[in-house]
Amino acid sequence: MNEPNVIEVENLGVRFESESGVVDAVRGVSLRIGKGETLALVGESGSGKSVTALALTRLLPEPPAKFVSGRILVGGEDVLKMSRAQLRAVRGGRIAYVFQEPSTSLNPVFNIRSQIGEAIRLHRPEVKDVDAEIIRWLDRVGIPDPAQRLRSYPHELSGGMQQRAMIAMALSCNPDLLVADEPTTALDVTTQAQILEQIQRLRREIGMAVLLITHNFGIVKGVADRVAVMFRGRIVEQGETARVLAEPQHPYTRALIACIPRLGTNQRRLPVIDHEALAAEG
Repeated sequence: MNEPNVIEVENLGVRFESESGVVDAVRGVSLRIGKGETLALVGESGSGKSVTALALTRLLPEPPAKFVSGRILVGGEDVLKMSRAQLRAVRGGRIAYVFQEPSTSLNPVFNIRSQIGEAIRLHRPEVKDVDAEIIRWLDRVGIPDPAQRLRSYPHELSGGMQQRAMIAMALSCNPDLLVADEPTTALDVTTQAQILEQIQRLRREIGMAVLLITHNFGIVKGVADRVAVMFRGRIVEQGETARVLAEPQHPYTRALIACIPRLGTNQRRLPVIDHEALAAEG
């Protein structure tokens, strides 16, 4: 018997209303993520990826955001109908986030011990020795001398170490789903690979699911089990990663894959995506 999905999103619609007008940022999005699975949500900036990710736990400010359709099922319960107390339990407890700029996600006036400790106390009150648990997680994410790093402030860590600390904070609460929103954007290529490998290793060890938000098809292969491609607020293609990369069906998917730089070619300019033409094709 198949295990239930960690999360199911059905026909999600998110609209932003302001004096400047109305923007339908997410339009009819449906996706599911199973236990231990990695789904990559791929698309350019502005396609609706991050709005979709934040919508999963209603982290969008309401207003200006407005949920106009759909359901978000976590453990069989609809996030869109949850009380504030229920949402606090889901945020960090069942669904945790790692964002693309760790320097802005970590509070500069509190040390690592305070920030990770607060998350553990909130979502895992049964933990008696919080410091020992923090050290264990700092070690698991590859931070050297974790006992010494307890007292470190964010500015005393490199970008890669800051991101590892964010991963430790997210996973220390034993979430069912880790949402990694462009987690390697601000990092060098070597550190990017290390962070992605770290997330995948911990996913296998813990059995959690991962939603990887990215604009870069180049990092998807070997990382994601399935891919969902987002264009103008809609998911235009979903499927097994190998199939989508080998036989993309939607013209936007083909255009994104064509933009991946390839070694050994004489191509001087990357293809330009004609958004209006693609929108006309549907």
